[in-house]
Formats: sequence, structure tokens, C-alpha cells
Amino acid sequence: MHLAIPSQPDCATAWLEAFKLVDGQTGHEAHNVLIDVADPVTGANLANPIVSCVNDFLEEREKSVECIANTIFPQALYQRHGSDKFIEVFHKRVLPKVRKNGRWSGYYFERMTSMPQVGGGTLDQLSRMVGRIQDKSNTSLNKHELSLFDPERDVTGSPYGGQCLSFLSFHLVPGTPKTLLLTAQYRNHYYVEKLLGNLIGLGRLMAFVAAETGTSVGALTVLSTHATIDQPSASRQEIVNLLEQCAQPAALAKTAAGPSPCRGDQVRGPAAR
Repeated sequence: MHLAIPSQPDCATAWLEAFKLVDGQTGHEAHNVLIDVADPVTGANLANPIVSCVNDFLEEREKSVECIANTIFPQALYQRHGSDKFIEVFHKRVLPKVRKNGRWSGYYFERMTSMPQVGGGTLDQLSRMVGRIQDKSNTSLNKHELSLFDPERDVTGSPYGGQCLSFLSFHLVPGTPKTLLLTAQYRNHYYVEKLLGNLIGLGRLMAFVAAETGTSVGALTVLSTHATIDQPSASRQEIVNLLEQCAQPAALAKTAAGPSPCRGDQVRGPAAR
């Protein structure tokens, strides 16, 4: 049992098509929804009319596309401090300000770069994976993965709370340069509040890994094992209006301005999932 949308050119149109598909299902929810984005970097900014439309909707409810994207990859820190320093800055300066509790801040980037180990200490999964891809003696193309689900912290009585992004699997396609692919699995996925920011954040993560390893950004594939059209402080009619408004400029999104990230790029408060 699955639902799949045809491959879309960018994050905005992929969000729109996935939104329409799931919204049309009984109860406005579905299982095992497959989303494929051919280019998850280009047009992932507020110059894109769909991104702008969704962001306006979320900002009216004290949320934003940027806030969601930052939970996956803190683009501004990377641009400001570079690959040698930005992870350290994130943990020393950002996490103390945004941490919700002792268990988890709500940033997936925290789990990518500081996953607790059974024997004590933490593991920087992201840096280790980048190093493996950089290592010319390592010929593996399909063994570059990050686990976000933590069985010790995440198995609770909550039916929906906690982490929703469970697993990231990167693959390399041979060529000159190699092409980087990413498959992401979500346990539970909120398509109004979270999905577009998630896609943009994953695209930024791919761009970082590609830049650090001399590869090119390829397709992003997302599996939402459970997807729902959530209503974050909104009525059903407001959700319908959002879909209609975003569908109007869909044709223009393909020509929206280029590869720069979303406006602001500041790290804001955590928005898990």
C-alpha cells in the first residue's frame, strides 16, 4: 500500500502535489506516501511564490518555513562560520538557547552531530559520514546513513510527539563528479506545517554534503510512512484556501529565482519534525 506523486522539479511543486494527493484521501491522511524532488536546491527560497505563500500562512500562526528548515540544517551558521566551525558553534551557542529539555532540543541537526552512545559520549554522525565519502580509499557508494530515531529516548507513550524524521540514507551515483542522492524516512509527517520546510532543509543538507565531498546534488526522495493534512491553528476552510492560493502560482514556481536559501537564515526557536 502506497501513494506516489510523479517526480517534481523542485521542493515547492513537490510539496504542492503531495499536499493535493494526501488532502484528497479519506480523513485527509495517507500511509507510505512517496515524494521525489529532482532538484531540491533551486528555487528553495521566498522568491518562489509557493514558498512565499506557505510562509505567509505559517507566519500568521507564529511559525515559518525557515524555522522548520533550520531544524535539519542551520544554513546561516554554515555560511557564517564554515565547515570547520559551524557544528561547534551550533552546540556551544545555539543549543543552550533553544533546548526544550534534557532529552532533545527539537533540532534534527543535533542528532546528526551529537547522538548519545550506549557506552557514553556522543557520535558526530554527519562529520564521520562526510569523512567517509571524502576518503578516496573508501569505494562504498551505498553505505552512508544517519539514524535520527533513538530507541532509548523515543519509545514513549506519546502517539505523535517526539521525533518524526527517523532515517537518512545517502547514495552516490558513479560519474564525474559523483551524484549524491538522499532518501529520508518520516514516521509521522505534517504536510501543512512541516513538509515544505522539511524538503528545503533536506536540500540544504544535501548541498552541504555535496560541497564538502566534491559531488553534485541529485534527487531527494522522501517516504512519509504516515502523512496528514494537519491544521495548525487553522480551520478546514483556511487549509482549503491555502491549497487554492498556492496552486495559482504553481506554473510560475518553475522559473522562480535561483539557488539561494530562504530569507533570513537565522536560527530561530526549535520546531520539531
